Amino acid sequence: MMPTPGFPPHTLDPEGTPIWITDLASDAPNHVLHVVHGIEPAEALERLGAKTRLMQPCELPDSRPDEWTSLPCAALGMDPGSSAALLAGRVSEWTFVYDDSGFTFEDAAEALSADGRAAATSVFSINGDASLTYAVDGKQVAWVDVDGLALEEDLPRMPAELRAAFEAAGTVEEEGLEPGEADSSITMRAVCALAGLPLTLSALRQVPLVVLPFG
Repeated sequence: MMPTPGFPPHTLDPEGTPIWITDLASDAPNHVLHVVHGIEPAEALERLGAKTRLMQPCELPDSRPDEWTSLPCAALGMDPGSSAALLAGRVSEWTFVYDDSGFTFEDAAEALSADGRAAATSVFSINGDASLTYAVDGKQVAWVDVDGLALEEDLPRMPAELRAAFEAAGTVEEEGLEPGEADSSITMRAVCALAGLPLTLSALRQVPLVVLPFG
């Protein structure tokens, strides 16, 4: 494993995904992580098009009932695949929304960043496609596709805050990659580094959480 400055030992899974996300997700995830600066979880969920009247406090279960069910889905008592489960919380100045089924990625960062905010969305598909959108004041200012990411060339062109997040994310060895090439989990690490998100599931459990079904 190569240096990942923003992530202490035992906070990443073997593929380099932040361990708290791995612990939340199903075994074959198709998921999205959103972060936005300076608004509460209810407003973030509303900006994503969720029905906040369905929002409820969430205490995550101790474990997943099976390989297909995420922890947020289990918390809602839903069957996996029937709709997405959105889990949200606020850590200091940043709010996150974890979407266990990838229903909320389109134009999400732009919607979340309206009214002078900064926001980012990291997408990881069931096929292993990974990307990140960074938006400020309702406009996309950077889009990063892991397949086309050349760190030495692309980092200097990123907005300073996003560049710092990718530097903290570092790189992880992955089969088929040359040294210094970006691995498929780098965008999830970058979003977590940007927002200072919990590094373990135990830390996440200390955050007041809400959950709702979507779609």
